[in-house]
Amino acid sequence: MTLIYLLGLVLVAAGAYVVGRQKGVTFAMAGGASRMHSLPSYHGAYLAVSAIAPMLLWFILWLVLAHRVVEWAGMSALPADLAPADGLAYASRLREILLVADGVQTNEVAPGVRAAGETYALWRGLSEWALLIVGLGLALIGFAWGARQLEPQFRARNGVERFVKVLLIACSAVAVLTTVGIVFSVLFETLRFFAKYPWYDFLFGLQWSPQTAIRADQVGASGTFGAVPLFAGTTLIMLIAMSVAGPIGLFSAIYMAEYASPRVRGVVKPVLEVLAGVPTVVFGFFAALTVAPFIRSTGEALGLNVASESALAAGLVMGVMIIPFVSSLSDDVINAVPQSLRDGSYGMGATKSETIKKVVLPAALPGIVSAFMLAISRAVGETMIVVMAAGLAGNLTFNPLEAVTTVTVQIKTLLVGDQEFDSAKTLSAFALGFVLFFFTLVLNFIALRIVQRYREQYD
Repeated sequence: MTLIYLLGLVLVAAGAYVVGRQKGVTFAMAGGASRMHSLPSYHGAYLAVSAIAPMLLWFILWLVLAHRVVEWAGMSALPADLAPADGLAYASRLREILLVADGVQTNEVAPGVRAAGETYALWRGLSEWALLIVGLGLALIGFAWGARQLEPQFRARNGVERFVKVLLIACSAVAVLTTVGIVFSVLFETLRFFAKYPWYDFLFGLQWSPQTAIRADQVGASGTFGAVPLFAGTTLIMLIAMSVAGPIGLFSAIYMAEYASPRVRGVVKPVLEVLAGVPTVVFGFFAALTVAPFIRSTGEALGLNVASESALAAGLVMGVMIIPFVSSLSDDVINAVPQSLRDGSYGMGATKSETIKKVVLPAALPGIVSAFMLAISRAVGETMIVVMAAGLAGNLTFNPLEAVTTVTVQIKTLLVGDQEFDSAKTLSAFALGFVLFFFTLVLNFIALRIVQRYREQYD
């Protein structure tokens, strides 16, 4: 029904636009185009907006409230002896009702649950028909109201532009509110974790052992949540990756933008961007089966003690993976520098290399820094390569030849499998995510300050 509703919305918009535009053409033919404030196309767009705006608002309201009303109706139909006592029982009972409503399970449930499922299915069908009927009714009302507004001097263009502006503001608000919702959802779970485990031990502890004891006599489950080894491993692998991706990506971007011919650029740029489409698990296999054994054999030949899973192997492969992020974005930013800056530098007698160093790169600095920050964020958030090439050991070390782990790997490990959601072990994943978010926020703030300070010298 949702698909039918959206299809009807498109058809209503198209029909209203045709009618409104034809009405605008009639106004122009009758009284002259010079008397009209807006073009006929704006008359059509205004009538289309008048018809679909209430349909969109009703659809959003239906998405928010319909499933709650239907769920309430289904649960209210349960007998008192089958009513859930807690949240876990509520979820289990609702799952049974949904199975009955979908026709999947009807014979192996209690009669009360079967009746509740039938009620749920009835209300769900009523809500879908209400969506369609009320939406079309609102569209007709909006169409009639918009048609009455149209006249030769009507400011249809202003109305359409106001609608577009409101739509853009709403989209921006959704993006902002989504970010705020993510932050607060993680923050609340983080506060629950800190109620079970001291925050200073988490932030400054030097031992990471998240296994908690189930029995009093259990051994090897200390439940220590010192996060310093995780952030040290994340930083180490990120630095190794950026030491590979930063120079290679930036220099390749400079070559493609300033030195390469169009033919060479047309070949090199797509080849570099192919790396961005390779799945991370493939890079992980490459790191585990090729790079890590090569580093270990080379280190042993030099008399070094190299772990079978090392930060160096993960960092090198991760650096290769994020080269396109630095290269492609930096190339686009360098190409966006006005040619007049280059011509002015050449007119002053500067060479090509001097122009690149003194004019082009400073002018493109904000975009280059953004490319580096995107690459850093990609490196910090990578999981699969670290799991397959660097291991899961929370070692506090800055030796790239030893096994380390990262924050994202531990978050994945803590949330995989059947876990007790209220335990400190599971809640620690949210604390790690919140601190990682704050860490990336600080990095972005530092990068922004560097760009602002550098810009002042070139304003």
